[in-house]
Amino acid sequence: MHFWKYHGAGNDFILLDQRETFCLRRGETERIARLCNRHFGIGADGLILLTHHRKYDFEMVYFNADGREGTMCGNGGRCIVAFAHQRGVRKKHYRFWASDGLHEAELTLAKSPREFWVALRMRDVESIGSLDTTSAGELAFVVDTGSPHYVQWVDHLDTRDVFQEGRAVRYSELFSAYGINVNFVEPCQEGLRIRTYERGVEDETLACGTGVTAAALAWHAQQQLPAGRYEMSVFARGGELRVRFKALPQGGYTDVWLCGPAVEVFSGEIALD
Repeated sequence: MHFWKYHGAGNDFILLDQRETFCLRRGETERIARLCNRHFGIGADGLILLTHHRKYDFEMVYFNADGREGTMCGNGGRCIVAFAHQRGVRKKHYRFWASDGLHEAELTLAKSPREFWVALRMRDVESIGSLDTTSAGELAFVVDTGSPHYVQWVDHLDTRDVFQEGRAVRYSELFSAYGINVNFVEPCQEGLRIRTYERGVEDETLACGTGVTAAALAWHAQQQLPAGRYEMSVFARGGELRVRFKALPQGGYTDVWLCGPAVEVFSGEIALD
């Protein structure tokens, strides 16, 4: 099986072109998990299928590293746009279907033929839920940006035990039924800094696109800022991403875009057992 490896700010994915040749099918959980395993497979935070869609440029089918079909992945969405471009879908403006519906994207060449800057339009967010402060007095929000996210404001981000603290929230009584991605966010002079525990990976990842988006919107809500257009930088461990959005007078957010690098790392062949 021929595969390609991409990353978006260190959030890495296996990409397969299944428009003509079928190598993997939905439900092959163990096989997909093995491919994503960093010791026994290729290694990745997730696997994405590029497939035909009767109405749009293509469809994105996303699987978490545990092999299960997942909800929307923002960095994965940006990477599949770059992948589609490399595989012959040559456009400047894309429209594709994903698990949470229609997405638009714009692509420009970055530093080299393998590096792109991709702006991906995310779903609108009608509301943001707030939670009681944690025992440490830290405020938390719940935001669905195509995947559910818990956003907690913290101090001393670098010293947080993201694996243990994130896992505790993800498997807590409040979220255990469906799971949730857990983001720890700290304001900085240039914008926001973020670290994320991702469900499905069950560990910290170097970046999470839907989490970065959730953090930017939660920041606006937490600051109680007026309606209008905003753009800000969010710094994950794997690099900088930018989020732009329009805050509505009645609450909620529209015209939400996640922007950042999408890079082809390598391609290769692997035998399917």
